Amino acid sequence: MTSPTSPANGALSGFRILDFTHVLAGPFATRILGDLGADVVKVTSAARPGNTPSHPYYAMWNRNKRNLALDLSRDDGRALCRRLAEKADIVIDNFSVGVLDRWGLGYGSVSQANPGVIYVQMSGMGDGGPWSEFVTYAPTVHALSGLTYLTGVPGHTDIGLGFSYNDHLSGLHGAVAVLAAVEARRATGEGQRIDFAQFEVGVNFAGPSLLDLFANGRAAQPTGNRLPYDDAAPHNCYPCQPTGPGVVNERWIAIACMDNDQWHALRQLMGNPAWAMDERYSSAIGRTANVAALDEHVAEWTRPMAAEQVMALCQANGVPAGVVQSGADLAEADPQIARDNFLAPVDDPDPASPVMVYRDRLPLYFSKTPANAYLRPHAVGEDNVDVLGDWLAMGADEVRQGEQDGLLA
Repeated sequence: MTSPTSPANGALSGFRILDFTHVLAGPFATRILGDLGADVVKVTSAARPGNTPSHPYYAMWNRNKRNLALDLSRDDGRALCRRLAEKADIVIDNFSVGVLDRWGLGYGSVSQANPGVIYVQMSGMGDGGPWSEFVTYAPTVHALSGLTYLTGVPGHTDIGLGFSYNDHLSGLHGAVAVLAAVEARRATGEGQRIDFAQFEVGVNFAGPSLLDLFANGRAAQPTGNRLPYDDAAPHNCYPCQPTGPGVVNERWIAIACMDNDQWHALRQLMGNPAWAMDERYSSAIGRTANVAALDEHVAEWTRPMAAEQVMALCQANGVPAGVVQSGADLAEADPQIARDNFLAPVDDPDPASPVMVYRDRLPLYFSKTPANAYLRPHAVGEDNVDVLGDWLAMGADEVRQGEQDGLLA
């Protein structure tokens, strides 16, 4: 069955996903699956904060999904949800561990009637262990996993990532887990339960630092824009000509010379100044050892120029460089984004919710199963009749009665 919110010829067309996720990590996973054509039914309730298309997180991560309002505090609500789970290919949640089991909706119960069902539990700390009951959000996971420490600047271990990096990584892991389990089911005919900790996803991305500790007994330190395990310089962000007064108008360029050829090309662009011909800068090891002075010299060259000019010069001469772009740069001036139609108006904007008027596309381009439908996030309960009719053959009158009784709310 194909959802009206997903492409009929999508790679996952025909797959039914029962989605209990909220905030970012889980909804990002199911957004990817919805973009690929799956029929994603988001089970929500008006009682949960943030469940509205006017909330930025909800608007951003819940496109291409149908919305079913269901009061799971009621026995009849849980019984109806059990029927849906028995029709699903995939059930996914990022609740605290054990919530679906307590509702009688867990894998052990549902798989008896639906042996092909795939369950994905993507909690903060995973099922079991001394921290399994922790309440987690991206800042706490970043801190516990070491990402905050490792992404700071020298002398500071309290800066770290300012965005929900690990939530996005966890969402990608969740989507990949679903696809892997679907492939395994093709061979065995059986579903399975997948448990993973978002915390461990973050630890996984600290791998080189852990390897350094195990192999060399050396504890990693924050390095800012400099590479901790490679001799590469210049490798930093450098100031360019501002567009006006104040921090908001500062402009910067990232330059990353990874070998001597790139350094020689940059040196020539800078006019082969006398300082650059110094023997200290003739090798990557020497440049890295004298990186503070090197960075000052490079900054003197970049500072009078527009960031876009520096990037164009560098790239034309084989020097890796990129403007430190803002959201406005991406939306209004980036030619690559414009060419790929990566940012575009929402296909079916909701006049009652002006938050989501533009969308980003899935950055995957399929030649035969395109991911080309990007429909707005639906309001709580907007698809009650359609979902229950499609999945359970319930009539519209029966559904409307459930809404009046508060079951579907």
